[in-house]
Amino acid sequence: MPPPLMNRINVICLGVRDIVKSRAFFLALGFTTPNMEENPDIVFFQNGGSKLELFPLDQLAADIDANNPPPVTSGGFPGFTIAHNADSKEAVDAIFAAVESFGGTIVKKPETVFWGGYSGYFRDPDGYYWEVAYWDGWRFDENGMLIIN
Repeated sequence: MPPPLMNRINVICLGVRDIVKSRAFFLALGFTTPNMEENPDIVFFQNGGSKLELFPLDQLAADIDANNPPPVTSGGFPGFTIAHNADSKEAVDAIFAAVESFGGTIVKKPETVFWGGYSGYFRDPDGYYWEVAYWDGWRFDENGMLIIN
């Protein structure tokens, strides 16, 4: 059998309206980046596994198709979420206790959910939905990445 053509996600790129404001939000959440330029063109955050990238929204649309960029909308549900899997309920609660002070908006406070975990949602300053969840059956590798068997 040939090797898979694609079996991992290296970078998640978020198109953002204000790269400095968005960088400050993610730094406050605990992400790290070596890029502290006053007005960066792009920001990559160092994570244990895949990377989170911030890129100006209009430039991202033009990068997809310079002649006919996809329309940029605000609000609404983009059809995906980004998740952070925590190692305790207390860690979930700590994130939600701070997220509004960083510029995020709580959409759903953490609660016990149908699949047996503990989960809530917030929106970052550009409207992307983030789930923060905990389940006592999860295991993590040496980089803090979720192990899925």
